[in-house]
Amino acid sequence: MLTNAKYNQVANFTAGVVVLLMAVGAVFVFSAGADLGSDLSLHKFYNYAGLRQILFFPLACVMLFSAAAFDYRKLRLSESWLKSPALYLLILSIALLILVLIPRFGTEINYARRWLRIPIGPFKVSFQPSELAKWSLIFFIAVFCDKYADSLKSFWRRFVPICCVVGLVVGLIVIEDVGTAAFVSLLAFLMLIIAGAKWWHVLTPLPFGVLGFLYVLIRSPARLERIWAWIWPEKYGGTVGYQANQSLIALGSGGILGKGLGEGICKYGHLPEDTTDFIFAIIGEELGFVGNAAVILLFIIFMCLGIVIIVRCKDRFGQFLAGGIVLAIGIQAAINIGVVTVVLPTKGIPLPFVSAGGTSLLLSSAAVGVLLNIARQTAVKPAESKIQNQPAQATINSESRRILIHA
Repeated sequence: MLTNAKYNQVANFTAGVVVLLMAVGAVFVFSAGADLGSDLSLHKFYNYAGLRQILFFPLACVMLFSAAAFDYRKLRLSESWLKSPALYLLILSIALLILVLIPRFGTEINYARRWLRIPIGPFKVSFQPSELAKWSLIFFIAVFCDKYADSLKSFWRRFVPICCVVGLVVGLIVIEDVGTAAFVSLLAFLMLIIAGAKWWHVLTPLPFGVLGFLYVLIRSPARLERIWAWIWPEKYGGTVGYQANQSLIALGSGGILGKGLGEGICKYGHLPEDTTDFIFAIIGEELGFVGNAAVILLFIIFMCLGIVIIVRCKDRFGQFLAGGIVLAIGIQAAINIGVVTVVLPTKGIPLPFVSAGGTSLLLSSAAVGVLLNIARQTAVKPAESKIQNQPAQATINSESRRILIHA
């Protein structure tokens, strides 16, 4: 059992919310993966997105509770950087980001080289290094900010070195995935602000980031067209804005209560990426506004529970780490929902725990497991509280006996 419910309700509720979100994801990825043009064959089990998600769901639960049993304080930098697990995790991420860019190793899907194909028996499992890089950078920044909290306001000694690390990781990601690179940059600088970095320090790299963003847009007309389609949806509705337009149709056709589980029709070739980036639209079509609101409510509850964990944690490193994890899940969910509802331009950012994708699901579950461990380490058992109160109670009883004797 993860925790004792009598003394750590927050961790249990957080685990329950995450497992419920993963269950919703497994159901709707299976529903969205329905294909009228092919028969279901168990010999090709791993080729179906819905069946893969059903397989990843229990694995993600194992990752969640296994990571929750690991003492997060072992990640803290106690001695030299050579003994830091966070550093080696970051180095591994950088190596994989470089490896995926090599045509011999990286696999190109939808005109982007973001995945590594790892053969496991008769199957080839896809692994996305940018997901690992995102979480490893969050862990590294938390370790860095905890170690150098007293001198974090120093521009040249602390801010510039950590910016170089962030710039290296983001630079490798942006080659193939601008959206994830921008998201990782945002997370990194928010964590530095929370840790106590000066505002003008954080604003210093902003001009370089804007110039880099403009350069990437100029080099890729397709990305620029997505922005025009977001600004003038009626002009690009049949071309670049088709996906966003179909997303709104799916959401609108669901009404208040939806068409019913499995009864949606937009998944039959009308809405691209329906099992991944636009799974929220499928939920809206089949369960309506009520279903969408329930998913949003679950993320809000997760964020609130995460804030409680951060506030209750008395360990500075635990606060930084928990803050990074909660920010990553919350902001990613907000961006995905914003894209699906066409509040933001179309970009491939999955909905945490719900969208299809083994790499994102397993790594996000492991990160939340660390969050649960922070909550468990913070909680005080009733037995411990009773032991702590015994000396004070003994003093009171002794004083009472002394008064009675004198009387």
